[in-house]
Amino acid sequence: MPAREPGCDPGAAREADAPGTGGSAVPDSLIVMPVEFRIARAEDVPIIVAMLADDVVAAGRQGDFGDEHRAAFELVDADPGNELIVAELDGEVVGTMQLTYIPGISRRGALRMQIEAVRIASGLRGRGLGRTMMEWALDRARARGCTLVQLTTDKSRTDAHRFYDSLGFVASHEGYKLSLT
Repeated sequence: MPAREPGCDPGAAREADAPGTGGSAVPDSLIVMPVEFRIARAEDVPIIVAMLADDVVAAGRQGDFGDEHRAAFELVDADPGNELIVAELDGEVVGTMQLTYIPGISRRGALRMQIEAVRIASGLRGRGLGRTMMEWALDRARARGCTLVQLTTDKSRTDAHRFYDSLGFVASHEGYKLSLT
């Protein structure tokens, strides 16, 4: 995947950076970081799991890195409709998100992208990396021919809601989940 320089808007300096960031606000002077995006590799999974666990909402359900994470990675990696993405800064994994492409009959056969598990390394939160990651994902959705991008966010993540609003997302639906375990 090509590298992308962040195109952060300094005018958005007071918006929340990204979900799972603990509500950090973007500082007045954003740090422009040369971020590269790529498909995750097996050796990235422990870092990804640690970023997922470093979150107040998700910490209790994530658990320590183990065989179930390895197995899940293999399934995601083998599925052409799924992409586990990492963001790298100076060769270090600093962000992650999962992109799933969902074909459907509704909306005139629309292809949609589902964005899940967006996380940023705790030391880099609030610097515009979340916005850069989401803009990259939206560009990727357009390039794949998606006509809709959707995501869910925990109702308690009010900073994330403001962040998604600032990107143009609309809270148009009510989401439901049912745990089967």
